[in-house]
Amino acid sequence: QVQLVESGGGLVQAGGSLRLSCAASATISSINVMGWYRQAPGKQRELVATITSGGTTNYADSVKGRFTISRDNAKNTVYLQMNSLKPEDTAVYYCKATIYRNYWGQGTQVTVSS
Repeated sequence: QVQLVESGGGLVQAGGSLRLSCAASATISSINVMGWYRQAPGKQRELVATITSGGTTNYADSVKGRFTISRDNAKNTVYLQMNSLKPEDTAVYYCKATIYRNYWGQGTQVTVSS
């Protein structure tokens, strides 16, 4: 069992920045893939970014150049640095870890005002 706890969400003005954190109950060096997904009301959950244990990253086209995913193995934490935020980034952001199966955090709300 892997427990994931997201933090760092909140209300920010367009053009601003937020950094989301996902603290894992397991040593993340043993987690093959960690990532961030988001879901806006009435919409499907979509991939935002992923990072492998080897450091390979993948981003949705909508966030490339603005968001950066990273991991700190010493702190068992994965981050999502979000810059140049837009109102369309408003969603609940979920952390995901994959160790033979997928584990999800409870989500953290990000709201970007115009």
